[in-house]
Amino acid sequence: MVDVYVEVIREGVTMPFYANPYDAGMDVCAAEDTIIRPGETVIIPTGLKFAIPEGYEIQVRPRSGISFRTPLRLSNSPGTIDAGYRDELGILMTNTSPENSEKDGEYHTLDSKGNKKGTYLIRKGERVAQLVLAQVPRMNLVKVDSVINIGTNRGGGFGSTGV
Repeated sequence: MVDVYVEVIREGVTMPFYANPYDAGMDVCAAEDTIIRPGETVIIPTGLKFAIPEGYEIQVRPRSGISFRTPLRLSNSPGTIDAGYRDELGILMTNTSPENSEKDGEYHTLDSKGNKKGTYLIRKGERVAQLVLAQVPRMNLVKVDSVINIGTNRGGGFGSTGV
């Protein structure tokens, strides 16, 4: 187990937690109510700052239930919290609903059924992403004249083996 230090900088913030004993990621919650209109990208504050040990990163990953049941997507996925970053963690989230799907005064929530299009209200305390601690080895780049004879070139890329 690796110690990661957390500073809570807002009142009433939920600390990240493992929902189940064998989960790879800790759920992280919104620190305040946030409205996300169709086509909009917002930063959802978490009220948390981290001190991550050197040689590690925290990856910010989507929660599969949000991706499956809503048009909300993490914009930078996976996101990286570097070991040297000490500001508040914000979750970049985009509402991929068509811009013409907004209805005045109507908000969907994370527990709305049916992958509804339109404006979403993320409530304070709701789980919005998951955090995974990962070891990050440092690279040493070695300049060569050609890489063609190093290992094997599988070729292709960009869907060459199918979609």
